[in-house]
Amino acid sequence: MDMTRPAPVPLVTDRRQRLVIFCFLLTALFMATLDNQIVSTALPTIIGEFGELERFGWVGSAYLLATSATMPIYGKLGDLFGRKYVMLAAIVIFTVGSLTCGLAWSMDSLIASRLLQGMGGGGIMVSIFSINADLFEPRERAKYQSYSSLVIMASGSLGPLLGGTMSEWFGWRSIFLINLPIGIVALTGISLLLPYRRPVRRPKIDYPGAILLAAVVASIVVWADSVTLFGSLLAWQSMLVVAFGVLCAISWVVVEGRVPEPIVPLKLFRDSTFSLFLVVSFCTGAVAIGMANYFALFLQTTTGLSPSVASFCFIATTTGIVIGSISTGRLISISGRYKPFTLIGLSLNVVALFIFSQLPAGTPVPFILGFMLMQGLAIGFGQQAPIIGVQNSAPREDVGAATGAVTLMRMAGASIAISIYGAIVAAGIRGVGTSIPGVEDIASLTPAMMLRLPEASRIAVHTLYTEAFVPVFMTGSAMALIGLLAACLLKPIRLPAAQVVEKKAGPA
Repeated sequence: MDMTRPAPVPLVTDRRQRLVIFCFLLTALFMATLDNQIVSTALPTIIGEFGELERFGWVGSAYLLATSATMPIYGKLGDLFGRKYVMLAAIVIFTVGSLTCGLAWSMDSLIASRLLQGMGGGGIMVSIFSINADLFEPRERAKYQSYSSLVIMASGSLGPLLGGTMSEWFGWRSIFLINLPIGIVALTGISLLLPYRRPVRRPKIDYPGAILLAAVVASIVVWADSVTLFGSLLAWQSMLVVAFGVLCAISWVVVEGRVPEPIVPLKLFRDSTFSLFLVVSFCTGAVAIGMANYFALFLQTTTGLSPSVASFCFIATTTGIVIGSISTGRLISISGRYKPFTLIGLSLNVVALFIFSQLPAGTPVPFILGFMLMQGLAIGFGQQAPIIGVQNSAPREDVGAATGAVTLMRMAGASIAISIYGAIVAAGIRGVGTSIPGVEDIASLTPAMMLRLPEASRIAVHTLYTEAFVPVFMTGSAMALIGLLAACLLKPIRLPAAQVVEKKAGPA
């Protein structure tokens, strides 16, 4: 028996206005998610100007840390104060952060600016999904959530290509300053067209819960990057970070059970749908977002492709994401069922990553592109359900908090997986290279240097990296399998059918 609640009246009943608002929301989302990847290919140029190579990783980690730590907080603020003004505040913070990044005068100032930028990016990523819940009924929402998720994945694929191209043509500062006009357009459109829905509750901010949750997330991200910071995931400094995070997590649970307006209401965990989708989101983040950078490295080190050509290969993955995401959104909208597509997506992920682990050195690029297309389809099929499912199961007053929690788990899965994959690759090539003619330090071997090697040496390097990536893809396949097992336990919920709205819904 279907126990779901009837669909609420959308915030905006005029279809054209909804679509225009949605386009402005997508503009802001693309801007925020693009900056998670666009800096990667521009970093060598930045290091060339500022130096401090040892702080290379923190330019990206600072953004990820701030984004992850603030996501649940923004979700709760939207529930308490209204999503419109929280979204506008996030865009302002991100745009100001982009300006200070473009004007950075040192590595320290750039890292600090990336923290500010990430604080705004986290709010944008969470708020758009919560606003979608206000704009669209559950079944219609599935279709539009697919476009939102598509923007996230497409920006991840386009980011490295745009970052390298723009930094080469216009200088590295352009990758940040381009956000200023985009941010102003999004800010203007949303402020003028999106109605304000006044929350029914009196705001009571859970400051201790917000601080403790931010500390937990920060501990996870710092620990995930501890190979770079401390030399090992098991170094004593890393263990101190873990202990601190566990202490904060226990304290957070105690606090959330006592305050009147918790950041993430513990009552959400009473519904297994919420808990299971947290696991699913963590695993999909690990195999979708977390694996993206390593596909680029895999292509360059095992086939000898240049960075620009390798970037174009991501068109195969993006095509798969487009096909899977749009078709899944429409099918969920028609059928009201989201569990089958979660199972299909994660099953494809398990198979695709296992196939990658078995590819021999010298596999023709067209074959690799075919499997990248398969991986893209897997991502597209599986990325809709977590947000749709928790928004349907959560009480309306907690939709923002539930959305923030699921989005946070996706980013946490990505950040932890990135560190694990990197440690595996590094372990696979550590101490190797002097036995290969012409190679002194294989870790510093660039694609251009690789092309200048004798053929025998180049084949040896390709073989070495192919073997190093076997456990990486096996680990990704195992993570997808864990998500698949969690998805099998989901209830076979059917979303409520769309209701005919007879009168215009104004702000509450």
